[in-house]
Amino acid sequence: MSKNIQYEMMILLNEEFNDTELKSWAFKYAKKLQNLNASEIAVISRGKRELAYAINDCKKGNYIQINFASMPKSIEVFSNKLKFDTNVLRFLILNKD
Repeated sequence: MSKNIQYEMMILLNEEFNDTELKSWAFKYAKKLQNLNASEIAVISRGKRELAYAINDCKKGNYIQINFASMPKSIEVFSNKLKFDTNVLRFLILNKD
């Protein structure tokens, strides 16, 4: 039986979100993580920043960091959800263990 592993995820969203929409989006995905039996979920907004180069014609992006513990098999399911979200420009999931 595999155990929960600590992960850190950084998500780059397009710049069109206001603060309320950003919080709503982040907590919707935190809820999806919870539905995949993730625990210790912490959502941190890192703010809007200028990008080094344009991605999909966006020159700025909103950064969201989500820390959580999960089973490795749930990561693939969750990353597939992010891949099909048109608001997500880039994302990276790191194993903290």
